[in-house]
Amino acid sequence: MAIIGNVSCFSHFIQHLHQQTITTTTPPPRFVYRSKATSRLPCTSLTTHSAPDSHLQISHSNNNVRLYLEHSKYLMTSKDGGPPRWFTPLESGTSRLPNSPLLLYLPGIDGSGLGLSLNHSRLGDILVTVVTGLLVVHITYLKTVNMQSTTWFGKIPVSSSLYSVVNVQKSTKEKHLFCLIPMNRCYLSELVKLVERTVKSEKHQSPDTPIYLVGQSFGACLALVVAARNPEIDLILVLANSATSFNDSQLRLLLPLLEAMPKELDVGFSYIMNLMTVASMTVAESMIRQTSRETYIRLYEDLMAMFFNLFGVTEVFSVETLIWKLRLLDSACSHANPRLHAVKSQTLILSSGNDLLLPSRHEGERLYHLLTKSEIRTFDDSGHMLFMDEGHDLVNILKATRFYRRKRELDYVLDYLPPSPYDFKKARESHRYVEAAFSPVLLSTLENGKIVKGLSGIPSEGPVLFVGYHMLLGLELSPLVLRIFSERGILVRGMAHPIMFKKFKKGSLLDTSHFDTYKTMGAVPVSPTNLFKLFKLKSHILLYPGGAREALHRKGEEYKLFWPEQSEFVRMAARFGAKIIPFGVVGEDDSGELIMDYEDQMKIPCLRRLIQDLSNQVIKLRSNVEGEVANQDLHIPLILPKIPGRFYYLFGKPIETLGRQQELRNKDNADELYLELKAEVESCLSYLKEKRKTDPYRSILSRLAYQLSHGTEKEIPTFEP
Repeated sequence: MAIIGNVSCFSHFIQHLHQQTITTTTPPPRFVYRSKATSRLPCTSLTTHSAPDSHLQISHSNNNVRLYLEHSKYLMTSKDGGPPRWFTPLESGTSRLPNSPLLLYLPGIDGSGLGLSLNHSRLGDILVTVVTGLLVVHITYLKTVNMQSTTWFGKIPVSSSLYSVVNVQKSTKEKHLFCLIPMNRCYLSELVKLVERTVKSEKHQSPDTPIYLVGQSFGACLALVVAARNPEIDLILVLANSATSFNDSQLRLLLPLLEAMPKELDVGFSYIMNLMTVASMTVAESMIRQTSRETYIRLYEDLMAMFFNLFGVTEVFSVETLIWKLRLLDSACSHANPRLHAVKSQTLILSSGNDLLLPSRHEGERLYHLLTKSEIRTFDDSGHMLFMDEGHDLVNILKATRFYRRKRELDYVLDYLPPSPYDFKKARESHRYVEAAFSPVLLSTLENGKIVKGLSGIPSEGPVLFVGYHMLLGLELSPLVLRIFSERGILVRGMAHPIMFKKFKKGSLLDTSHFDTYKTMGAVPVSPTNLFKLFKLKSHILLYPGGAREALHRKGEEYKLFWPEQSEFVRMAARFGAKIIPFGVVGEDDSGELIMDYEDQMKIPCLRRLIQDLSNQVIKLRSNVEGEVANQDLHIPLILPKIPGRFYYLFGKPIETLGRQQELRNKDNADELYLELKAEVESCLSYLKEKRKTDPYRSILSRLAYQLSHGTEKEIPTFEP
């Protein structure tokens, strides 16, 4: 990668923070300076310390806002400015995944480059988090310098003088000079050229690897302009609260007012801002007093930190500075919007529902419909600084949306990154109501045929193939995957329907965001190629031979298998010596009653057209298969809920295929094993339907009574196997 700037210029900001970290006995998290080599871009290193047990424990007492404002203020008020330049966090630049893509973070108009600081360790340290292979680099644009040679790099003080004496280092001779350099604020074109030089250099060195441009607010506009000008480069854009909506925001109305303000008022502008800060703090304090005590204390601490830091920030926020920043925003918006049609890059749009600066929710929807290769995720409770919210982790978002890849085309199997403890915790929380309502009971079968409570009968080593019954609407899926991962540490990779991964923008299918949890936990589109790759990786694989037909069964078809006639998976499993585990699950008839099924809906013209429209929007599966299983028409059955019962799972005895490859190449032998597996699944279902009758805690009412007397942490008993 080309050298963008001489980042060996040590800023007072980084030195100051480093000294504080060393001298404080119990320091709060700091952005710490280190100088380290990297194979791609020589640059300064900046990071946050985190607790060893969780990558998100970045701060004590929720001090994220306080830290961000404190450090941003120091960048803006220090005497050490400088041209637009790149730096990399401490944990970044050390990715050990092969062919790791480069990630460039383009910050908002604040220009500090700290907006992604909570994500540094997750993005850069693969050995600790086991989730990422991204090399993170930031761009900051506080001031720029008019210099002819790009081999000169200086530290420019933030002052109002036309000329300033600065310490300049020339990289070719390694000697320091004092010289006069004219100061000049940067233009959008300079920033575009800087990013373009970087992505073109990376493209030259790694032509088959994508480049990530993560843009926040103004940075999103910058990323769009670069993508429009370079359609031949494989860019992946992540746009957080894009400032392409600047013309529709209240900030746009502020620009002509500031331009018309007399220069005489510039001196007292910071004083006026401080008065507004005090007034706003009083109003905000009265509002948060209405919350709970714990929430009040947390919000009050962040509020006080924010406003006291603003006192210092307003010292450098002159009218001239604000006008320059707003004009830069206006210029970025004006350049990006007319070029949206030229953006061909894969784009992930992140919108906050509570953004007070920009109409981000509406703008996200607009960009989603204008950009051809885009997906959108909306975060209702987040504000403008989306990445400063601990609840929204960029790595988790990239994994859930399947926006992480290391080559030009996404490989659902090889590009997958296993869930971290945080990913799993978030996935389990999103399905905690299913777990609480149905209190799943999991049984497994040992090699000697004995049925036991728990999952000890499931082999730890793969490859293992689970085949079983698909409950109505797949209600059994999340407890199965999450409990196996929780209790055994085994990641079950589900073979999933294509609707989880792609939908037409103008279609009426469910948005793919509804399935993000399953994608985080390893689901892949069902296909022979993906099944082959998973077997080769010795994975634990979940396959439902009945597919959508079984999950969308009709009235009276509970616990009926709809498997194809031919053995689709047996010979491939035998090729890799996989163990095949048949399983059954019951409980759907205790959760609801099907009152309008596929047959009923097809008799109503408007619903029939809806079903046909839905089915035409998805990839056709088993188009060459005959029989009832070939009917994969998608519809939404109408279900009358019941007082919840309980889900029961039974994993049968593992069936070995190791050493039977030659035997199972014969179609008749493979079909025989296939029918044996089907019979085992039916046997599991029959066993569970009988045994659940003896469970005294089958009803949720009896389970609630047990928890009231024994506590919610104690496991609820069930029948003896």
